[in-house]
Amino acid sequence: MKKLTFIYGFAFLLIVATSCSLQDGIDSDVSFIKSIASGNLAKIFDITNDNSGKVKITPTGDGITSYVVNYGHGTGTGASATVLPGLSTTHVYPEGDYTVSIVASDISGQQTTVTYPLKVTYRAPENLTVTLTQTAHNLKVKAKADYTASYLVYFGDVTSEVGTPLASGAEISHDYATSGNYNLKVVALSGGAAKTEKITAIVVTDPFGLPIDFENAFVSYFFGTFGDGQLFVTAANPSATGLNTSAKVGKFTRGNQGWSGTYSPLNNPIDFATGKKIKVLVYNPDPALVGKKLNIELEAAVGGSPSNGVAVLKVAFTKSGAWEELVFDFSTISAIPATAKFAQLVLRFNDASDGAGAVIYVDNFRLTN
Repeated sequence: MKKLTFIYGFAFLLIVATSCSLQDGIDSDVSFIKSIASGNLAKIFDITNDNSGKVKITPTGDGITSYVVNYGHGTGTGASATVLPGLSTTHVYPEGDYTVSIVASDISGQQTTVTYPLKVTYRAPENLTVTLTQTAHNLKVKAKADYTASYLVYFGDVTSEVGTPLASGAEISHDYATSGNYNLKVVALSGGAAKTEKITAIVVTDPFGLPIDFENAFVSYFFGTFGDGQLFVTAANPSATGLNTSAKVGKFTRGNQGWSGTYSPLNNPIDFATGKKIKVLVYNPDPALVGKKLNIELEAAVGGSPSNGVAVLKVAFTKSGAWEELVFDFSTISAIPATAKFAQLVLRFNDASDGAGAVIYVDNFRLTN
């Protein structure tokens, strides 16, 4: 009887053990994986607005284990990227239209490909400013603008001009063959089709120096003044006859001080290697000024020799009511080196305590032997 009871007990334990060898609810049937739903595939394009061309691509979907994003631009390994769920990839695009394809792989190993159109448009440059530095015929150009890749500069002095490239932060230099009025155009490029341009009217001047005739519209005839009340302007010829029939001359009104006068910094220094005599046409409308003297003083010697106050000559008016030529022969001053150059011309006349408000006219300054 005891043996029979043991046999029944062992059989019961064997049955229980067999029935509990697999965890409740789990068996070897994995066919359900193939029925798991994956879907809702989509994407997020985050396109930068700074003309860098950067686009952040974030694929989305349900039940996806990984994505392969094909950018629709680029070659080799740079044409695609593998992206895990919840992550993104970034690619730099030139301006244009593209097709981005995303291959989504789900937990069952199945793949789904979806394509999306992508349009990358660069914004037009903003806040364009142009900085010009001009010296006679030479012009230097800088440009600055927001959202700009580079610039093109059109100097306006040739027909069918091709723009000269200008990099951001750089400066470009140009020499005009002739003086005149020109329209300078600077075009800011976005890197795409959008662009912004600015046109600036400029006057290209000839260098100021001898000869001086007041006729060239593209020379800045600067005669600054010192001493109370004096004035120097370009004026119409008061007597276009005799030695001087030109249309324009210089009109010099003497100041309140006997030492009043004009000063003219010169772009082209007076070079004594080419001549040591300065000749000038003068017109004196007042008989009382006959015998009074016109001073020509040369200053700002290149190299500092001679010092100011050495190269000074005075020549008297001999006529009134007619043009005459005065000659200033600086070869008579032994202290002036034979190769001296002077970068400033100074004029004074009637160097005395009286004569305030007196007027003379000057023209056709030239350097000769």
